[in-house]
Amino acid sequence: MAKYTLLIYGDFEQWEAMTPERRKEHDRAHEEFRAAAGSRVVGGEELEPAVSATTLRAPDVTTDGPYLETKEALGGFYLIEAGDLDEVLALAALLPEVRDGHSGVEIRPVVDHG
Repeated sequence: MAKYTLLIYGDFEQWEAMTPERRKEHDRAHEEFRAAAGSRVVGGEELEPAVSATTLRAPDVTTDGPYLETKEALGGFYLIEAGDLDEVLALAALLPEVRDGHSGVEIRPVVDHG
């Protein structure tokens, strides 16, 4: 089994503007994803807004917030194990960010150094 990260990007203002009903639908979709993926989910977390980030760059530069100016920021991630990319694509299609106009999911294989 290979490992893949599902990086969830979106517009924080859009996420914050969700009505309570829309937030419940959104959360329910993530619950459905986790139920469908089962033990293939190795880890994952929702992240604090990008404005809370600290960025380190060479040479010895530390800045508050994200390095790049962009509306879409990394909002969370899942780490999953799957047999192939097709399996990952089928699971990722369950995530609400795939359907929302202001967000998306980037799938990246994890390098196996072992």
